[in-house]
Amino acid sequence: MQFLSSPALLHSPNSLSFPPPLRRRVPFSNQATGLAPASLFTAQPSLAFSSVCQPPVPSLHCNGVHEILETGAVKKLEFVDIGYVCSAHGLQGEVRVKPATDFPELRFCKPGRRWLRQQFSGKQIIQEFELVEGRGNPGQKSWIVKFNEINTVEQAQKLVGSTVLVADNDRPALQEGEFYTRDLVGMRVILKETGELVGTVNNVFNTGANDLLHVELESSFGSPGQSGKPLREAGASGRLVWVPFVESIVPDVDLSKKEMLITPPKGLLELNIRSHEKPKKERRQLEWKERRKFQRHLIQAKKKLHDMEQQHVFHGFKYGEKSQRSGLAKEIVSVNSKLLGHALKNTGTSPKRWSFPDFARTSKASHTLKVSEELCYSGKGEHSERGQHLISSGKAALVLSILKNDSDNNMEETYQHLKALLNDDERLIRVEDRSSVPLVLICPVHSVDSLHELFMNNDFFSFDSEKVWFLPEEKLPVVSISNEENKHKILMKSPWEILQRPVGPGGIVDVLSSHNLFQNLHEMNVDYIQICSPNHGYKNQQMVLGFTDSCKANVGIQFKDVNDTEDELNMVFAIGFMEKLAKQIEKLQFHTILKPNGHCELVDNEWVDVIIPSSPNSCEFRCSLLSCVHVCSPTKVCLLEVASC
Repeated sequence: MQFLSSPALLHSPNSLSFPPPLRRRVPFSNQATGLAPASLFTAQPSLAFSSVCQPPVPSLHCNGVHEILETGAVKKLEFVDIGYVCSAHGLQGEVRVKPATDFPELRFCKPGRRWLRQQFSGKQIIQEFELVEGRGNPGQKSWIVKFNEINTVEQAQKLVGSTVLVADNDRPALQEGEFYTRDLVGMRVILKETGELVGTVNNVFNTGANDLLHVELESSFGSPGQSGKPLREAGASGRLVWVPFVESIVPDVDLSKKEMLITPPKGLLELNIRSHEKPKKERRQLEWKERRKFQRHLIQAKKKLHDMEQQHVFHGFKYGEKSQRSGLAKEIVSVNSKLLGHALKNTGTSPKRWSFPDFARTSKASHTLKVSEELCYSGKGEHSERGQHLISSGKAALVLSILKNDSDNNMEETYQHLKALLNDDERLIRVEDRSSVPLVLICPVHSVDSLHELFMNNDFFSFDSEKVWFLPEEKLPVVSISNEENKHKILMKSPWEILQRPVGPGGIVDVLSSHNLFQNLHEMNVDYIQICSPNHGYKNQQMVLGFTDSCKANVGIQFKDVNDTEDELNMVFAIGFMEKLAKQIEKLQFHTILKPNGHCELVDNEWVDVIIPSSPNSCEFRCSLLSCVHVCSPTKVCLLEVASC
């Protein structure tokens, strides 16, 4: 697995897939077995949670009860998440639900009240439904349920992505010695002998034989054999250790105090850490090389900004703490100066913007095809079969563009749709083909860790982890409006932070290039790159891939509404053409959006906050991926129009 934004995390506070509640059984279980072998304590745990099982006598076992406590505004009830609707089923309004509970028969077969949580226009809505009946679907690891007043496929499809809830007071009571995972996450972990605070439970994972607590160590905690020096885990955002959740190691759990006492064998906390550590001398050499490399990049970035007359960005180096000045240095290095320079050149000029609707309506493309929606998504026909063959043979890479221009409140809804899509091989890619398909996910930078954890917690949805990349979207600084040509100033969010905004789908080309993805895909013998938006109505897209290949085109575009093609993004690129486009990024067309933005600036040696004005005072840059079509010869472009039924 390739993770190119930040160190791989096993837990993120922004995660969409919360750890499942668990039950710990005391040693006096009816079905007792021996102790788990010690080697299990050093192994990487599986992230697939098991159903209820009987643990060995000395084990404090967890089952995979995945119920998340929610606070709802409906009749002042509190809710528990028990699953989500992943697809419609059949023609009678039934839906398929992926369970997130160890009581699926109770939750999905017993008639009664249920609630569905959805998001519309950034607002969370919880609706009450009556569950009429339900049955298991073991082959799909899901349950098929019927809600009252949902009687058609169209009604059922509107529920896809919804979270299924029950009232919190309806949760099954656990026996003595049983716990829900959410009750353990966040607990303080304390050494029983000394009372020393070890850290906090970050997550809980079930390995089948026993469960493992992922504990984030306190900064002051160190092992007795290391003179108080802190332990380190390579590649983590904090210092994390595994603690087996067994009676002999975790004898006391106090829910009221939110703490547990542990009696780990000597060396257990260091066992999974030391193997990752490099010798001190080698670590220092690597750190020194990284600092030198960063300094070179910083000098180059400052020179480029200086040439653009943006020296005011450097003012923050004279103020603040060392950490703040270091943050400013990272901000400066992150600026894509080449892309910014090209965007600034487009600002001041007003060329006629290339229009995809005009291009499509005048039929300038040499290859056009119009098909019905039913045929396009049925997987039938010469082009669909050709596209399916390319996918099965690993000749096509899939890029999912999870970009949002509006508020972050909608990201949870987007991820719910994404999760439902990834669990539905009828809409995305067949499970048996996924291991051969390279997958790239591009999302807001603050969501990369959450998206990565979502995949880790779901066994990468059957994709090969070595062929999956999580990349942050491209951003550009916001600049001031200026009456003077080429006098636009980069706006600062604070003295140490540049105000930046996403550039949109057009930035995908540069993202793939800057992370050296083309070389990696070439080594995998990939011929095509398909870029799609995993929106609510996403369905399998083999036809446009097969059509592009049969036409030997460089660019293939599938669209339903010629005016909404950017939102319903589905484009196929020959990898050779996309490489050339990355080297000619200046041929992509940027346009500016005038917006009011608050910012910070230095006035008479004092930093002044400029409040958001009532009228636009700044320019934000956007770039459409469709603008690449005007770079390509019309004879190498094919258009697939999907006609509504």
